[in-house]
Amino acid sequence: MPNTVDRCFSITELSDDFGVTPRTLRHYEDQGLISPERQGQSRIYRAQDRTRLAWILRGKRVGFSLLEIGEMLDLYDLGDERETQRAVTVNRCMDRITALENQRDDINATIDELKEFCDLINNVTKSKNGNWVHRETGETLKPYSPS
Repeated sequence: MPNTVDRCFSITELSDDFGVTPRTLRHYEDQGLISPERQGQSRIYRAQDRTRLAWILRGKRVGFSLLEIGEMLDLYDLGDERETQRAVTVNRCMDRITALENQRDDINATIDELKEFCDLINNVTKSKNGNWVHRETGETLKPYSPS
């Protein structure tokens, strides 16, 4: 069996191997992210295309746009043993981590507020004089003021 480096792959083989559609591969080609060879109407993919596709799919999974992925992939052949590509990719990943952590904090704050609101709604009743009061304490609710 040929080494993966020397082996050629059809669009069907590559799409099956990575769980994407042939249309997706053609889209990535249209975007300039992969460049298969052509033999007539057939696309011939090589090991470099597999590597690039793995990068593309990982980048998409973690939230990078195709433009950002393309910019990182384009740094591969600068002749600096991929040092620039590594540095740029690490910086962008760290930025993405920070953004996701901020989103997580916002989501957690929203969840906490929703829990408090549910507790409030579940524990109030209208008193005889028409005010909303805590069910257990009888204490009148204060008007809502956002913090």
